[in-house]
Amino acid sequence: MRFRVTAKRVRREGVNLDGREKMERILTKRPYGPGVHGPRSFRRTTDYGKQLREKQRARLVFGVMEKQFRNYFEKSTKMKGDTAENLVRLLEQRLDNVVFRAGFAKTRAAARQLVSHCHIDVNGKIVNIASYQVRPGEIISIRKGKKGKKIWKGFLEANPTVEAPSWITSDLKELVAKVISVPSGDELKQVFEPQRIVEFYSR
Repeated sequence: MRFRVTAKRVRREGVNLDGREKMERILTKRPYGPGVHGPRSFRRTTDYGKQLREKQRARLVFGVMEKQFRNYFEKSTKMKGDTAENLVRLLEQRLDNVVFRAGFAKTRAAARQLVSHCHIDVNGKIVNIASYQVRPGEIISIRKGKKGKKIWKGFLEANPTVEAPSWITSDLKELVAKVISVPSGDELKQVFEPQRIVEFYSR
């Protein structure tokens, strides 16, 4: 079972978890947690609570279950460099996230559905595993047999531009994207604090 990014979850976290304009409007209108106490509610948070909150935010953003998220952390500790950056880099290089970043879907959840329904090719071959790690040089495209589907008809007119990150090149007309490098520096900034996640698992 995957987490769904709902207005209630977004308000509780206090950040826009999936980037939708709808959620941004909700946060602007009600910049406080859900519940009957609303803006008058107050809860003292311990360091452990803050670390746990950041981990949950990260899981919500990328739609990753606990066991899989822990595996990402374990893998990031074995890589060279900063563990926090490695963790975010692994999450960013998931196929469903790359499809989302390339502009082929409005949310990561929608991108994950495209992958699982076999709409996505990687280097010309079907890949239906959302967690597939996309490497630099690999080409992501919509399958030729799927381009005639209703979801892709008029896609360019409905989505004329896309602000893909610098590590991805995206062509919405041809529905093709290419990962040209691994994300780094400011490209790794998130709505959560990865260092607190490292602290959580390092207790």
